[in-house]
Amino acid sequence: MRGKDDTSVEEPVDLLQFESSLWAQGLTAVAGIDEVGRGCLFGDVVAAAVVLPRGWVLEGVNDSKLLSEKKRDRLYEEIVQKAVAWSVSRIEAAVIDRINIRQASRLAMKQAVLGLGIVPEHLLVDAETVELDIPQTGIIKGDALSQSIGAASIVAKVTRDRLCAEIWEALYPGYGIGGHKGYATKEHREALLRMGPTPMHRRSFLGNLFAVQQELF
Repeated sequence: MRGKDDTSVEEPVDLLQFESSLWAQGLTAVAGIDEVGRGCLFGDVVAAAVVLPRGWVLEGVNDSKLLSEKKRDRLYEEIVQKAVAWSVSRIEAAVIDRINIRQASRLAMKQAVLGLGIVPEHLLVDAETVELDIPQTGIIKGDALSQSIGAASIVAKVTRDRLCAEIWEALYPGYGIGGHKGYATKEHREALLRMGPTPMHRRSFLGNLFAVQQELF
């Protein structure tokens, strides 16, 4: 029986549990796949595929959204330097509007895998299915449970954040893209209502916002 002063200690997650099982089967090219930007009003959805060296431990990897920008940048550099292979793919807003965000995310993931330059033996995917004839495992909250998926999450997040801050902010000033990264913040919604959407806004995401605006008049 636990006393009232006892505290439970949460067991650390083994971020190589899925990879180790596959490595034990003789596989070496295990790719982690993830995407970012699915919920944004603006810009591309970005996916990354990463194959890490067998047995390599990357300290501090986790869901990219839970890491500081400084730590993400440091881990990004370490990942792209040490990875056996890595690839990034982007699907633009017009395509998202045409085929819907889920299909666009899956397409970005597929293109990221095809861009690796090697054929992975197994895919570890964050809660999705990649439309390729490669054995794969979908893992809910995979970016916090698998080192390979977490690494892909970091590569995708850093890539998209840099596009927002270094490219898209300059292309479309006044929307605050470099700060909110295209998400539906108060600043972003107000800028949209004031200036209207840019060519990089996802029109299929904006219906509710402009419907509310019309109700105010």
